[in-house]
Amino acid sequence: MFIAVTLAILVTIGLALARALAGPTTYDRIAAANMFGTKTVLLIAVLAFLSDRADLLDIALVYALINFIGVIAALKLVTRGNFHGSSDKDSGII
Repeated sequence: MFIAVTLAILVTIGLALARALAGPTTYDRIAAANMFGTKTVLLIAVLAFLSDRADLLDIALVYALINFIGVIAALKLVTRGNFHGSSDKDSGII
């Protein structure tokens, strides 16, 4: 059963990678990258369970946090054009 789960996760990672490469919009690519990261966390969790190593779950949690921060940074870069500064310049407020 865990082999089937692992294969299903690998298939969805492949589909997410295909969407990230071919996605027509930037937001599709960012969503696909987020899905890729989420499936990777699931894969690490399954491998932790199969190998009976609880320390891999900590790595999965850290990877999930890095994935979340990366997606937020990518979205900020796409919407504002930079990582710092405020959007006050765009609204005319100084």
